[in-house]
Amino acid sequence: MSAALNELKLDDQLHELNTAFSAMPPVNAMAIRAVKFDAGVLSVSAPLANNVNDKACAFGGSLVSVMTMAAWGLLSEECRHEKLKADVFIADTQVRFLAPLFGDLHAQACLHEDTNRAMFFQTLRSKGRARAVVHSSIKNEQGQTMCQMTARFAAIRSKIE
Repeated sequence: MSAALNELKLDDQLHELNTAFSAMPPVNAMAIRAVKFDAGVLSVSAPLANNVNDKACAFGGSLVSVMTMAAWGLLSEECRHEKLKADVFIADTQVRFLAPLFGDLHAQACLHEDTNRAMFFQTLRSKGRARAVVHSSIKNEQGQTMCQMTARFAAIRSKIE
């Protein structure tokens, strides 16, 4: 596949994901956007101006929301890539806030080392549901991790594909 065709396909994926983000009023209000999907990592961003608290840094709830949307978006895109129509839900999460963030929110999400991608999709195909652990983090402009999240998600195959 040519690089131009591959880039067009990626733009279509990001457009679909951003359309899904925009359809959720809280996500739309935070201006969360998928910006890059490469090698199993989804990058998502949101402007500080839409997510600022009373201390002029990123609101803690927004940090969690941006990381959650990166993780949700990653699994949603992975399912779409595997041609599986599935609803993705967050089951539980653990978040660590390491330092205040005084800039735009840039999150990256990837499957956690505890998740076997092939097994996840084999289970989703055979049983109609599967769980995956996803890691997400937000770094500042200097590359320091400001917060990180480990979350368990459930994917449930749609009855109609």
